[in-house]
Amino acid sequence: MRLPRLGRRGPEVPVEVAGALGDRGSEVLSLGHDERSTTWVVATTTHVYAVRDGSVVLDRPWHMVDTGSWDDQTRRLTVQWVDRAPATVWQVELPSTFPQVFRERVQASVVLSDEVDLGEKRRARVVVRKDLETQALLGQTILGRGVRASDPGVREQTRAALDRLREQVGLD
Repeated sequence: MRLPRLGRRGPEVPVEVAGALGDRGSEVLSLGHDERSTTWVVATTTHVYAVRDGSVVLDRPWHMVDTGSWDDQTRRLTVQWVDRAPATVWQVELPSTFPQVFRERVQASVVLSDEVDLGEKRRARVVVRKDLETQALLGQTILGRGVRASDPGVREQTRAALDRLREQVGLD
């Protein structure tokens, strides 16, 4: 059973999803159904949610998404998180606008970014992101594979790069 569309253009939201999200359900932009886990994945203006069996099992603001990659063949969306939480993989039933809306929301949270060359094929990214709920700007440092914050020079180089970005957006 589905609820009527939210607003004039909102998607139809299953009753179990609407019940789990409560007031947050009024912000639904898109949703998809994960074929593997029977989880509903929900994109709102400020967060990405996963709802299973009438309960919210994932609630993350968009600025916590590092990257997402979509595979057309398998219909899998793989999400990497800024805080290095284990990757999340959803196999989205089509048709669904969820992959496109996911991409748009992540991009909307990125204000400015830069890559930091740490030498010896090691890299980091520094990013100024917007919390889409509060509109606050925040700085993030995402270390590349095999890079540790304790490695010599990493903290200093990434801090300097992030300071440059913060200055460009008027945070310093």
